[in-house]
Amino acid sequence: MNAINRLGLLGLAMALSACSVLENDKIDYKSATKGPTLEVPPDLRQITTDARYVVPGTTVSAAAFEAGQTQRANSRTNAAPQTIGDVRIERDGNQRWLVVNRTPEQLWEPVRDFWLENGFVFTTEEPKLGLLETDWAENRAKLPQDIIRSTLGKVFDSLYSTGERDKFRTRLERGPNGSTEIFISHRGMAEVYTNQQKDSTVWQPRPVDPELETEFLRRLMVKLGVSEEQSRAIANAPVQVAPAARLATVAGAPAVQLDEPFDRAWRRVGLTLDRTGFTVEDRDRSQGVYFVRYVPPTDKKDKGFFSKLFSSSSDGVAPLKYRIVVRTQGNVSTVSVLNAAGAPESSENAQRIVRVLVDDLK
Repeated sequence: MNAINRLGLLGLAMALSACSVLENDKIDYKSATKGPTLEVPPDLRQITTDARYVVPGTTVSAAAFEAGQTQRANSRTNAAPQTIGDVRIERDGNQRWLVVNRTPEQLWEPVRDFWLENGFVFTTEEPKLGLLETDWAENRAKLPQDIIRSTLGKVFDSLYSTGERDKFRTRLERGPNGSTEIFISHRGMAEVYTNQQKDSTVWQPRPVDPELETEFLRRLMVKLGVSEEQSRAIANAPVQVAPAARLATVAGAPAVQLDEPFDRAWRRVGLTLDRTGFTVEDRDRSQGVYFVRYVPPTDKKDKGFFSKLFSSSSDGVAPLKYRIVVRTQGNVSTVSVLNAAGAPESSENAQRIVRVLVDDLK
């Protein structure tokens, strides 16, 4: 009888272990769609903004984001298009995007359905601007997949947390000849202890994950008709190193310089604005202008990072409007900051914004 019991327990353990292996996928955000938005700490919730500012994304304090920036990888690569059917993937450094021979109007619903199918809910849906942004969600695939987790976790799932949250912004930009460029950008947060006793935590930004962006682009390719095998081969295709961005001063104002033509510089700056969380109210590719909002940092010490990042007026400080302009001469592109009236900015705010951009573009 004891032998039989032991065999039974062994069989149960093997069965549970097998289930863990099957469920141990790289990405699993399905929990985000069960009922309301995924339960997260209070300071991760986006504060409702004034109705006048119902625009895609969230206003970012460049100083707050700057505090959480980490050094980016030094490997940068030239664009390397690979095409299957009407879908093409291109890469520039650690940035990838899709080019699809369909209009933004044709792609909006499939792209929207894609994120819902992957377990996300939206905080921003702006079809006219081609912007979708998800709420903060947790990648449950990162949880330990041992026997205890496999059994108890299904019943007491809230007991387990990765201490990380992710959100994604998707931007559909109209290209030439009826095509569309699709960009997916990631932002991440991690919960860290504030003392050695480990009885208090804060949420801090963690590095952008280009591999996670690429994985979702690859999955979107499959949604748009590319096979799994083809999508993996295209996403993993090797490419060459490209020049990095550098700080510069142009006519007494801070700027970023890229040794790249306009089209590639425009794409890289747009994706960087998405990654760093700026609110992009509008854009004019023909003029090389992104219209953004920015909340200056305050001296208050009692506010957490998320409050600074998401709040637009809680300190009585109105968001300032700026223009991020991309200008190209030859094969050198310059990215500068203008005020709302279109005049060059050399203020402390402009310097902070430029530093945030160059940190991501490096």
